[in-house]
Amino acid sequence: MANVTLFDQTGKEAGEVVLNDAVFAIEPNQAVVFDVIISQCASLRQGTHAVKNRSAVRGGGRKPWRQKGTGRARQGSIRSPQWRGGGVVFGPTPRSYAYKLPQKVRRLALKSVYSEKVADNKFVAVNSLEFAAPKTAEFAKVLAALSIDSKVLVILDEDNEFAALSARNLPNVKVATAETASVLDITSADKLLVTQAAISKIEEVLA
Repeated sequence: MANVTLFDQTGKEAGEVVLNDAVFAIEPNQAVVFDVIISQCASLRQGTHAVKNRSAVRGGGRKPWRQKGTGRARQGSIRSPQWRGGGVVFGPTPRSYAYKLPQKVRRLALKSVYSEKVADNKFVAVNSLEFAAPKTAEFAKVLAALSIDSKVLVILDEDNEFAALSARNLPNVKVATAETASVLDITSADKLLVTQAAISKIEEVLA
């Protein structure tokens, strides 16, 4: 079983936490992690791009010249695609880029990135993060006490509202729960700061 040092929010050691090898000590599958990251990046695309086709562009209601006898090519509208100011053919239309991968693939990717963070000593476990009120300065003190000065993903249990509110305004800090932490969030962070309750929830979901 993989063991990591457990800290309190003052930065002092508070024992060890035993991690489930089935979640935090597997051989990372980089191909699956890549596929999931591409899927999540695709889901973040807005897909609001649009152009006007010949029916949407303004004008062109009258035939520009008569059909026969002018010597020029027949034309029905000055808003046909071959005209300057005309409609666009086969242009982009609003669409969703999102697609779903199988649940087993998504779970394997999560276990892979968690295992990688533990193996690289970028997984910081705390027994709890308790605040009497939302205070950004207090959360900054916690990060300083734990020697975290880089981009960090804080994974909390769902009921820890004050900690989430305290952390969200800090630069390079992103907050998630055990259920909402994504592969993209985890790989984007230099370190993970995870509460003991969140570790239990992660193991419950993924083991």
